[in-house]
Amino acid sequence: MLQTKITSREIESTAAEAPSLEQTISSALALVSRQYPVIIFTLLLCICLAGVYVFTAPKRYTGTAILMIDSRKMQGLQTQAQTTGTDNPIDSAMVDSQVELLKSEAIASKVIKDLKLVESSEFMSDGAGVLSTISNTISGLFSESKPPTQEQLLRGALARFANGLSIKRVGVSYVIEISFQALSQEQAAQIANAVADDYIVDSLESKYQASRRAAVWLQDRLKELRSQASTAERTVADFKAKNNIIDAGGRLLTEQQLAEINTSLTTARSQRAEAQAKLERITAILNADNEDSKVILNDLATVSETMANPVITKLRQTYLEYAAKQADWSNRYGSAHLAVVNLRNQMREIRRSIIDELRRTAEVYKSDLEIAKSREESSQKSLNDTIAVSNNTGQAQIILRDLESNAQSARALSDNFLQLYMVSVQQQSFPITEARVITQAASNLPNKTSPKTTLILLAAFVGGSILAGIVAVLLDMMDRVFRTASQVEQFVHTSCLASIPAIEQGAVNATSTQPSKAAWRFGKRGKPTPQQAPPGYGGPGAMLPLQGSAPGSSQPRPHRDRLLSTEESVGRYVINAPFSRFAEGFRSIKLASDLANYGSASNKVLGITSALPNEGKSTISEALAQTLAQSGCRTLLIDGDIRNPSLTARLTPAAQVGLIHVVVGQADWKDVVWIDPQTTLHFLPCAVTSRFSNSSDLLASQQMEHLFQQLRQHYDRIVLDLSPLAPVVDVRATGGLANSYILVIEWAKSKVDIVERVLSETPIVRDRLLGTVLNKVNVSVMSRYDTYGGAYYRNRYYKRYGYVD
Repeated sequence: MLQTKITSREIESTAAEAPSLEQTISSALALVSRQYPVIIFTLLLCICLAGVYVFTAPKRYTGTAILMIDSRKMQGLQTQAQTTGTDNPIDSAMVDSQVELLKSEAIASKVIKDLKLVESSEFMSDGAGVLSTISNTISGLFSESKPPTQEQLLRGALARFANGLSIKRVGVSYVIEISFQALSQEQAAQIANAVADDYIVDSLESKYQASRRAAVWLQDRLKELRSQASTAERTVADFKAKNNIIDAGGRLLTEQQLAEINTSLTTARSQRAEAQAKLERITAILNADNEDSKVILNDLATVSETMANPVITKLRQTYLEYAAKQADWSNRYGSAHLAVVNLRNQMREIRRSIIDELRRTAEVYKSDLEIAKSREESSQKSLNDTIAVSNNTGQAQIILRDLESNAQSARALSDNFLQLYMVSVQQQSFPITEARVITQAASNLPNKTSPKTTLILLAAFVGGSILAGIVAVLLDMMDRVFRTASQVEQFVHTSCLASIPAIEQGAVNATSTQPSKAAWRFGKRGKPTPQQAPPGYGGPGAMLPLQGSAPGSSQPRPHRDRLLSTEESVGRYVINAPFSRFAEGFRSIKLASDLANYGSASNKVLGITSALPNEGKSTISEALAQTLAQSGCRTLLIDGDIRNPSLTARLTPAAQVGLIHVVVGQADWKDVVWIDPQTTLHFLPCAVTSRFSNSSDLLASQQMEHLFQQLRQHYDRIVLDLSPLAPVVDVRATGGLANSYILVIEWAKSKVDIVERVLSETPIVRDRLLGTVLNKVNVSVMSRYDTYGGAYYRNRYYKRYGYVD
């Protein structure tokens, strides 16, 4: 039960770590164990409410009709629809739209009107359920007693209809499921089928009305479009006549003329270029001053081949023959021979004849060239004139194209509307709808759907469990009291020295009448019995010699009237039941105090206080002092709660003088000390005959410090029972008296906020705090709050060592 001291840094580091899965599960189980009464109550309450609803709710039946949105129509109308494009293909959005149409008030109103549901008492009633009865009663308290109007009845019927109707699409198909809940099977099936039928009728009527309105509008619009088309075509004809635009074979006349003139111009240019080339060649030959016969002949050959002149060709052949003879005769007879000279003269005449012929041909070519140029200029002029006319026609052609386009559009729109008009007229005669009923609701099937007992009870169990968990968590969060030692260490930032269990007064009385049993049990384990106690142990009636004084000189003088009688005190239980958990807790406090005093001779005074009254600090002070005295220490217990000396009233109710009288010098402390004859515990009471207002001044006085200096010289340990921290300020004045403090916290009663506040307001206690004691602990309940140390508080481990509660 000894608790180790934990520093604030270790606590903060532990709190910063994320809890593991095991810790989370343990925390959840601990929460259930702490709050299981609330959890069970909440869960049972939810299940009971669900059971009441199941047994009192009226039975409802569901009728289901299945509708299919089918795009297949009669083949003839389908062909027209595809041709005219008046029907859109069915898609997912369209099916969802039909679902919303089935839920509309238009369909609901038709069904209510057709079936006369407003006059049906079965439809207009809510059944005999408890919830409906309570709802009607409450609404009747706040509503007037006037009879409802027809409109109010219709709105009420529509609301009931909407509550009972359920429309949903089956998966991603074109199938729609129509369900209706009613108090009877027949009415549920009847309404479900009526919804499907009225939907189909409404679809047909809407298509008929739409077709009829479309036909009327199309007819009026068709007249306007025909008039516009005729006007546009007439405008085109007038514009053509005004601008002399004539079509010939699909082309304008100016375009044909322009093409012909362009061809003629191309031919003239080609002829002029050819004549000019010939003339330039002949002119070049004639202008050449070349007497070489071979060069002339070669040039003549080129010209002859080009012009194909028979005269020049014949002269050239003769010239070539003479030239051959002249070459042959010159080789035979020599170049000066008369025959050779004659041939040479003849050849000269022939060449002169050729040149004359070339000049005559050149004149002919010159004349052809002039003619070709005249023809080209004429064609060019005609082309320019035609182009000018064509440009003017082109400007008009732009306007003409716009007029023709408008006319064509008007005519096409008129034809289009004519086709639409014909289709709308046909649809008026043959209305069709895409929806058809594939399954009608049956009225003879056992289809009770409400209330669903299993589902409701399961939902109540799950919801009750969740609600119970939430309530448990909220209550646990609002439980801002100390229940475990780990909570004390977390919020107070110091170690919890012990957890002292609550002791009933009956247990105290029982142990006080059987001291021999406890002594025998203690002796059975080989320990010295009270009768065999060695010197200084503190047996019955023994007096401990005071340190630094001779016997009979400076020790308190015992008197038979100043002997403590603590048999009926709870603090005495630590002596009467030394093997109890209660006594083990005080041995844990004593050990912590001894360790704190180790190596310090001046740390003798231990102040015991609490945040609020009635937390058991006086009992803790007495029991701790008895434990210290039993161990052989010279121990003095002082009642320092001057405002409310409850310890004095319990231990020495007959005391007339005490601490106050000693401090003011009216008595010697040795003469007012009371002694426990069994443990030799010395007790300095605080006898107060009237209300004391300046108790803090008395505790902080020099006389009080001088008294404690004397007491430190005569006692090994001094236990000082102080006032609570919150109501009075006396503890703040004990800084010169107490060396360390122990804060008593009542289990499941002391508020965390109060303890934190009083410690922050009392720094002297906070800085010298040895530890805390968790008092009045219900061990069986505390084991449910400690997540990790639940087994620590179980009794079976103590029984193995002979301990009892």
